[in-house]
Amino acid sequence: MKHKFIAKRYWKDQSTAMGQSDVMAKSFNDVINLSLGDPDLITHDIIIDNAFRDAHLGHTKYTDFRGDPELRQAICDYYKEEFDMDVKDEEVFVCASACLGMYLALEAIVDDGDEVILQAPYFTPYPQQVELARGIPVELPTYEEEDFQINVDRLESLITERTKAIVINSPSNPTGNCLTVETMEKIAKIVEKYDLIVIADDIYTSFSYENPFVPFASLPGMKERTIVLNSFSKNFTMTGWRVGNIIAPDYIISTIQQINENVVFTAPSISQRAAIYALKYRNEIQPAMVEEYRKRMFFMAEKINEIPKMSVIYPPKGSFYLFVNIKETGMTSVEAADAILRGAHVLMLPGNAFGNCGEGYLRIACTSKIEVLEEAVNRIKKMPEFQ
Repeated sequence: MKHKFIAKRYWKDQSTAMGQSDVMAKSFNDVINLSLGDPDLITHDIIIDNAFRDAHLGHTKYTDFRGDPELRQAICDYYKEEFDMDVKDEEVFVCASACLGMYLALEAIVDDGDEVILQAPYFTPYPQQVELARGIPVELPTYEEEDFQINVDRLESLITERTKAIVINSPSNPTGNCLTVETMEKIAKIVEKYDLIVIADDIYTSFSYENPFVPFASLPGMKERTIVLNSFSKNFTMTGWRVGNIIAPDYIISTIQQINENVVFTAPSISQRAAIYALKYRNEIQPAMVEEYRKRMFFMAEKINEIPKMSVIYPPKGSFYLFVNIKETGMTSVEAADAILRGAHVLMLPGNAFGNCGEGYLRIACTSKIEVLEEAVNRIKKMPEFQ
């Protein structure tokens, strides 16, 4: 909006497809909303009950500036137990969501005009988050015919004297792709060669279906060159609690702490208590939840591949998103998303919302029950555009 009281950098509309999805979902009274990755499951009772008990016991105040010490220790223990990674307390920062964590990380490392390479298709907020930190986002395209792996030659061709960091996301939102260990090892060599740092957006670590998740930071020599972003939102269906954490070299964590004190001061204390119990009881909480989403992903991928002029990689690799190829329709991703909304009352996100290389795709969030997903597919099958 152009107005004298609005900063000029925001005069140009920068709203995203995700931001507009709530409005679009109200277009019809029977819309099936597959646009956002907000799970239909609620947080497990173990987490809720213990967090609220702690609230009654007095955990309603500011926590330590880097986060509840008990939670920081639980995060260190988790990395040791799951990945045999040694993480020190001073390398951990608890933040009010990994989305905020990304901004804090970028603000801590990016100088004005620094370039940040983004694995694309990317999580929609990345470019603006880089720009908020006064950096320049650079899209690194990945392609379906390459299994959405990062091509290291393409990566190297984008590196300039102003390149500061590379953002990777695996399992990926929106493609569902998982970077192979071989790909990550090649990236690590590039990172060392050009003296770069990696921001690893490790949001969907529990949703790696084909192979166990391997943190980029666990590769030899990469822990000191990696900023890890974690969230409890998806791994524990805790989207509304707004709690995540950052793992990075201690000097970066100290800088992030200084920045955060001027933004939100500390993450919510009750949410941090909830996160403690999420990690403590993860073996009781996660298996059934992950299996439910795995079933939905495989079911939806099979059904999508039965629709003419639609296709998706099978079997799904990770996350709970499908990136559906609609190029045979001849429509753009925006045209296809609009046609499906109007013709089938099913809301998806156009692929170009996730970068230029997302054109020709739609993103589906498999965060609804199988019965709902099946109804969505059945509606689309009736559309002439997909016959």
